Amino acid sequence: MTAEAAKELDELCFLSAQSLPSLKVSKHFQVLKLLGEGSYGKVMLALHRKRGTPMALKFFPRKSTSLTSFLREYNLSLAYCTHPSLTRALGIFFSTPSYYVFAQQACLYGDLYSVVVSEVGVDEDCVQRVMSQLSGAVTHLHSLGFVHRDIKPENIFLCDRSCRWVKLGDFGLTRAVGTTVRAVWYESPFCTPEVEPEKALEKEMEDIWITVQPAIDSWALGVLVYCLLTGCFPWEESTHDDLGYRKYKAWFDRQAEKDEDETGCIQEFEGLSPLVMTLLKELLHPDPRQRGSPEEILSYLGGPWLMETARKE
Repeated sequence: MTAEAAKELDELCFLSAQSLPSLKVSKHFQVLKLLGEGSYGKVMLALHRKRGTPMALKFFPRKSTSLTSFLREYNLSLAYCTHPSLTRALGIFFSTPSYYVFAQQACLYGDLYSVVVSEVGVDEDCVQRVMSQLSGAVTHLHSLGFVHRDIKPENIFLCDRSCRWVKLGDFGLTRAVGTTVRAVWYESPFCTPEVEPEKALEKEMEDIWITVQPAIDSWALGVLVYCLLTGCFPWEESTHDDLGYRKYKAWFDRQAEKDEDETGCIQEFEGLSPLVMTLLKELLHPDPRQRGSPEEILSYLGGPWLMETARKE
């Protein structure tokens, strides 16, 4: 399935490249406001002048975006993002002298990052609602043979203020399972620990290559659970140079040597319930071969994820 998915996506990109129209934005759309921007470009809320349909227009600067990467993201979003919690393209794509552009579903309430209160997090019920939806979305993507590779609060968009409907978006780094990609190290808790050896080798070799696997997304989902519950990150980067990660890894290794879970926990995780700690040990397993799948999140819904809630019950 994975090889077929990659081949099919390449074919869609080849075909769409033959029919990429040039349009003047103002002639076909009424641009209303900026929804977001980042390293990729910007997203604008717009109305289609003929249809009257609201949509989000995603603008990619032609100077910094290859046609191939633009078409890959567009076609992946159009053809494969059929889950209700994945942002889907709307079948409109075009170029201007300065941008490549495609239309996608509009999420009008910002991103998840904007609702996370620093050092507080968000409501526990909200966390479980979000993770339930993301579990389904990422499992769907994996079943089609793709790995998102960039799950973080800034890429999760809100369809309402209470997070009853969220959508995972931004598929610029999404690749087929088994694809070999250049290892890109970045200082982030979402970067998996298995990339650390590649980081060390960067000084000796020009290019380091890794194989894309679903475990990359599992790690990011685990970090996201922690972030939403606490309003903090568990560590700054997933390397042994980072004190927070080093403490977690040492605690994890002690747990693995015991038949039963020890009662104590490192300080950064003290407010979390035993139930969610079991989930985090699955998703944040340092060994990608033993890391849990996104689908496993569903087994932990409904119970208390915070110690405060557990005590009340």
